[in-house]
Amino acid sequence: MPKSKKKIIALVGMPGAGKTEVARFLINRNFKFIRLGQLTLDEVKRRGLEPGEASEKPIREELRRKHGMAAFAILNFPKIDELLKKGNVVVDGLYSWEEYLAFKKKYGEQVIIIAVYASPKTRYARLEAQQYDKAKDINITRRHYHKEEAQSRDRSQLENIHTGGPIAMADYIVVNEDGIKELIKQVEKIRKKLDEN
Repeated sequence: MPKSKKKIIALVGMPGAGKTEVARFLINRNFKFIRLGQLTLDEVKRRGLEPGEASEKPIREELRRKHGMAAFAILNFPKIDELLKKGNVVVDGLYSWEEYLAFKKKYGEQVIIIAVYASPKTRYARLEAQQYDKAKDINITRRHYHKEEAQSRDRSQLENIHTGGPIAMADYIVVNEDGIKELIKQVEKIRKKLDEN
């Protein structure tokens, strides 16, 4: 990859794996940021609904019915193109196989996929511990999920949008079981390697 070519790091992984933590680290390393699923969260806010699986799932499904299974990629491409003019981009939450294919078709080798993995037990504990504060979290990044809601979302992502495909095709995998410091060490190693290419 030529050094002048801007990079897109797309983060894949199940809810609670730590994608947002990886994104925050990369933002601090001057990456521009976009969360594909912000489309859903903005619509939740617009409709005056409480964040959570019960309000978010129908909106996600509606967007995919209307725009296809690559909806979250396609609808965000104009924003990503604008961000690329300013620097490297980190994409939080590429989920469906069709989104993966759309990214690869549009950006080719410019897009690097990093899978963030944590066990279901670890992820469910994190999601249950998270608290949403409407006043402080305007982008709804820290939603609370009960274990049953998290399991339901896992099933939906794996069975309906084939999230396993992008995870399996990742260029790099980081394991987030041992805390934020260990996670960041892994991501920094990848970032340095990418800077060398």
